[in-house]
Amino acid sequence: MKIKIGQNAPEFEKIKKYLKDNKLLALYFYPKDNTPGCTKEACSLRNGWNELKKQGISVVGVSPDSEESHKKFSSMYSLPFPLISDKDKNLLKKYNAWGKKKLYGKEYEGVLRKTFIIDKSGKIIHIIDKVDTENHAQQILNFLKIRE
Repeated sequence: MKIKIGQNAPEFEKIKKYLKDNKLLALYFYPKDNTPGCTKEACSLRNGWNELKKQGISVVGVSPDSEESHKKFSSMYSLPFPLISDKDKNLLKKYNAWGKKKLYGKEYEGVLRKTFIIDKSGKIIHIIDKVDTENHAQQILNFLKIRE
């Protein structure tokens, strides 16, 4: 089932702890640690971290990589937000972030890069399907400006 704005976020109770004192959660799905696009995206979120926090946004990344891979990736780039290992792809599938992709004309299954903005009540209030990896923090902040 396709996820839509306004519906309850899947597995919200499991990810609720990441909201803490913030008003919103940016839950982002990415293919693989230490790859060019994923590194640019994570670094964009790291570089925009202070502004995101100031606006009341927590950030959590999800990929099928192992916890060990996440620790190394997070440490290497000084990421101030948690990364969730979803090796069994449960979260990825529940958020429709796993599916058919094409590369050089070949079709395969993989992670679909997406970000979901979730409010404190567990509602999805925005979905970014076309992630600009180099300016992802700004994409999230732009949504907040439009919302005001």
